[in-house]
Amino acid sequence: MSADEFASLAAHADLARLLAACYYQPGPEFVEEQLFDSLSAAATAVDDALADLARRLGAAYAAADLQDLLIDYTRLFIGPVNTIAQPYGSVWLELKAGLMQESTQAIVDLYGEGGFELAEDFRDLPDHIAAELEFLYLTLFRQAEALRNGDTAARSRHAQLQQRLLTEHLRRWVPPFAAAVRAGAQTDFYRTLAALTAGFIERQCAPTAATPPS
Repeated sequence: MSADEFASLAAHADLARLLAACYYQPGPEFVEEQLFDSLSAAATAVDDALADLARRLGAAYAAADLQDLLIDYTRLFIGPVNTIAQPYGSVWLELKAGLMQESTQAIVDLYGEGGFELAEDFRDLPDHIAAELEFLYLTLFRQAEALRNGDTAARSRHAQLQQRLLTEHLRRWVPPFAAAVRAGAQTDFYRTLAALTAGFIERQCAPTAATPPS
């Protein structure tokens, strides 16, 4: 097993998981759980440009008033009217406006193939940005596990799920979603989060990103 390869997969997995956490309602637990320290450490191991954005994200959160972040979060992602950047894949992938469309069922099916189940306390739709990022985390984490165990077949299987998630879903809808967030956000925190998310997905799609063994 290559230690560098394992560390890279683990860092990519951590970054996906921590980015997902940033799309939940902001609260004191972000600081209490040292979310931004962990995110910065993971991003530093992945890419210098992402590391810079991660540091800026932590600084933006520290400088912001929590109430302002809650207001921006609601405006951007919840509404209830004129929601600026609905955080659901179906909104950006389907020609017909609405939620829970064919792309939603497609991501549910992909979750099923990967043995991924949403937590019982997850009260949102399955194509929410946080859910898809958490599934990305799972595919990367399981690749790292398979590498550690010398299981080439398992690593290839999870890498294929990762690539399908990126190709069929995240790569298609995260760029316009992130652009809407950056254009509509009133806080540096959400503008920076959008840039970091888009940059990470682009990095995942690059040929040099974690790939299955030949």
